[in-house]
Amino acid sequence: MSEIEFNENKRLRIGLFCDAFFPLADGVVMVVDNYARRLSEFCDVTVFTVEGREECTKTFPYKVVRCGRLSLSFLDYDLPLPSLDFKFRKELANAKLDIVHIHSPFSVGRIGVDYAKKNKIPVIATMHSQFKQDFYRATKNTSLTNFMLAKIMRVFNECDEYYGVNPKISEIFKEYGAKHLPLVQRNGTDFLPIENEVEAIKMVNEKFHLPDDMPVFLFVGRINALKNIYFILESLKKLKTKYFKMIFVGDGQDMQDFRVAVEESCVADNVIFTGKIMDRELLKAIYLRAKLFLFPSMYDASSLVQIEAASQKTPTIFLKGSATSATVTDYVNGFLSEPTTEKFADKIMEILEDDELYKKVSDGAFRDLYVSWDDCVKEIYEKYLYHIEKKNLKLSKPKRTSKNTDKNVLKRARNVKKIEKIQDKENKVLTKKRNKISDDELKKTSTKKSKSSKEYMSKKDFKN
Repeated sequence: MSEIEFNENKRLRIGLFCDAFFPLADGVVMVVDNYARRLSEFCDVTVFTVEGREECTKTFPYKVVRCGRLSLSFLDYDLPLPSLDFKFRKELANAKLDIVHIHSPFSVGRIGVDYAKKNKIPVIATMHSQFKQDFYRATKNTSLTNFMLAKIMRVFNECDEYYGVNPKISEIFKEYGAKHLPLVQRNGTDFLPIENEVEAIKMVNEKFHLPDDMPVFLFVGRINALKNIYFILESLKKLKTKYFKMIFVGDGQDMQDFRVAVEESCVADNVIFTGKIMDRELLKAIYLRAKLFLFPSMYDASSLVQIEAASQKTPTIFLKGSATSATVTDYVNGFLSEPTTEKFADKIMEILEDDELYKKVSDGAFRDLYVSWDDCVKEIYEKYLYHIEKKNLKLSKPKRTSKNTDKNVLKRARNVKKIEKIQDKENKVLTKKRNKISDDELKKTSTKKSKSSKEYMSKKDFKN
C-alpha cells in the first residue's frame, strides 16, 4: 500500500486489539467493549482478541475475532497464540483496517502493531496497567522484570502515539522507557444517574436483607491480592462500629483464600460476597446503596469502578500516592488515607460521623469524576481521524500532488489540540476549585467534634 485511501464520508475500519476479553470482564475489557459499542454506530469495528476459558454467551454489535490460547490455570489470564492460529491470521489479513488501536502490548497487541506497519496505517496504544508490578509479582526477580518491561516498551514505542489513562500513569510509563511523555485519554462509564433512587435502594435492601439505616461499604473488581483486598478486611476489623455491611462484587484467583480469611475473622457476619454481577442495572443500584466505595489498590492505573461509583454520588476512599487517585483531592471529590489499616478505619469513621462533609464530597465526586463514554469516544474518534490524515500526508509527501491532505491534517490537528486544550483547561479549573479549600478549612474538617456513636446509629438517612 503506497498511500492510505481515506474519505471522510466513508465508515472507518477500526481494529481494537487486546489480550483478554469476555467472558473475563476486567477494566481493560470494559474499556474496549465501550469503545467498540459506540464506535460501531458509525464505524466498522473489529475486536481482535483471545478465546475465553468458558463459552461467551454475550452478543456484540461489532465483530469479534478470537485466536487460540495456552491455558495458564495459575493466573487470571491465558497466553494468546495469534501467530499460530491460521484462521485468526486470515481474518486479520482480510480486515483492510484504516487504523489499529492496541490496548495491551503482548502477543495480540504485538500482531496488531506488525499489521499496521506492514500495511502502512497508523497504530496508537492505550497504556492501562502498571506492568512492572505484574511482572515482579509473577517472577519475584528484578532482572526478569526489567527484561519483560523493556520488551513491552518496544511495542509501545513502535506506535505512532500512545496515551495514559491519567497524568500519573503517563509519568509512570515515561519512567518505564516511553520515548516521550504519553498524552492522556481519560476513561468513562456507561452508567447514568438512577432516576428512581428510592425504588433502587429498596430493591438492593430486599435482595441482600439490609436494614434501611445500615451503612454499606462496597468493593467491585477482581478478588485478587493485588487489589489490596486483605487491607480492606484488616481495616474493617479495626472499625469502632460493627453496624455495617461490606459487599464484595467480583471473582478472581484469590477468592477461595480470601473467603477463608473473612470467615475466620471477627467481621464474617458483616461481609457479603455476590460473585460476578453482569446485570448492569443491579450493579448500578448497589453503587447507589453504598455509603462508601473502598478502593485501597496501589496496583490500578485508573479504575473504571471509581467513575461508576461517582456516577451515583458514592465517594471513594483511596490510599495516598496511588495512581488511580491522581484525579482526586481529599475532602473535595473523594477521600485519601494514609496507607495503614488503622488510618483507613479512622477515615471511614470520620466520614460516617460527619453528614455535612459526606454530602459535600458526594457532590464533588459526581461533579469532578463522572465522565460518560460518549464524550470519551468522541475525543478518540477525532484523534483517529487526525492520525489517519497525518499518516496519509507522510506517505504522500514526496509527490506533493495535492494540498487537500495538508489542509485536512492541519484541521484535524487543530481539532485535537482544541480537545487537549479543553481537557487542560478543565484540569486547571478543577485544580483551582480544589485549592480553594484552605488549610484552615481542612483543619476545621479534620478536628470537627464528632457526634456520638449512639446519635449516629439513630440516623436513618445514610445516603443523603
